[in-house]
Amino acid sequence: MRMTDLASPQLAALSRLFSSSVIRELARRGRSPLFTRLARQSQLFASLPASECVHSLFDAAFQLLKRQGCRDEYVYKAALVQKILLGRHSLQTASMLNEFRVGGCKADLAILNGTATVYEVKSERDSLARLQRQIAAYMTVFSRVYVITAETHVNAVMTSLPEEIGVLQLNSRHQISTLREAADRPERTSPIAIFESIRTGEARLILQARGVSIPVVPNTQQSAVFRQLFGKLNPREAHESMVQVLKKTRNLLRLSDLVAQLPDSLHTAAMSVPLRKLDHARLVTAVNTPLKDAMAWA
Repeated sequence: MRMTDLASPQLAALSRLFSSSVIRELARRGRSPLFTRLARQSQLFASLPASECVHSLFDAAFQLLKRQGCRDEYVYKAALVQKILLGRHSLQTASMLNEFRVGGCKADLAILNGTATVYEVKSERDSLARLQRQIAAYMTVFSRVYVITAETHVNAVMTSLPEEIGVLQLNSRHQISTLREAADRPERTSPIAIFESIRTGEARLILQARGVSIPVVPNTQQSAVFRQLFGKLNPREAHESMVQVLKKTRNLLRLSDLVAQLPDSLHTAAMSVPLRKLDHARLVTAVNTPLKDAMAWA
C-alpha cells in the first residue's frame, strides 16, 4: 500500500488504531472490537497474512503513518519517546507527561529529567492557529519549550515565536533535527500556573519541599490556601521542586517490563494510557494474538 493509495477514511482509521480507546480495550478485555473495525477500514487485514499477529498490524500501520503527508501527532510523539525519553534518558532517570493541562491548553508531551521540557507537536496535518496561545501558556510552567514540526511549518514557526523557544523538525527518515535550541528559563515560570496544573497532593509535596508551613484547614479551603502559598514562592525554586516531585509522582518505571514486551510502534501508546498492573499481561497477550483470531473480535 503506497501513501498515494491512502484515502481519507483509511488514514483516519490508521490514526485511531493507536488511540487510548483501542489500547484500553486490549488491556482490559484482551480483545478489541474497535481494533478489528479499524483494521478492516484501514485495509490492513487484507494486506497481511492471517498467520501474522496483532502487533504486526500495528507495525504496518505505523510504517504507513510515518510517511510524509500522513504523519499525525502520534508519529511525532513516538519520535520524541524513542529518540529523547528512551534514547537520551531512560525510564529510570526521566518521567513523561502526556496531554498535560496548562491553563486552557493541553501540552502534547513533556519530559522531566534535570529540568522540565515541553514539546508541542505541529504535524503537517495540524493548523498553527492556536500555537502562540499554547506556547505562552507553556512558558509559565516549563523552563524549556520546544515546537516539533514538519518542514512545511518550519518558517512560520521560526518567525512567529520568540527566540527562546526551541524548534525541532521531524524529517522524512523519522529523525529529529534541532533547528533552534530552547533557552532554559525557570525564572520566567509562574508558581501560580504550576499550582493550577498539578494535583493537590503534588502541591502539598512541593510546599513541603520548600519548607513552607502548611496550616490545617478543611478540605474545602485547601485549594485556596495552597494557591496563596504558591503565590509567595520563588519561580525558579517552585519549578525545581515541581520537577523533583513530578518525577516521583508521574514515574513510569513500573512500565519498563510492559514496554520491553511490546513493539516500538506501541511504546508511546502504552506509556500514554493509564493501565492497571494486572492489565499488562492481558495487553501483551492481545498484541500477540494471531490476526485470524483478531478478525473475529468484532
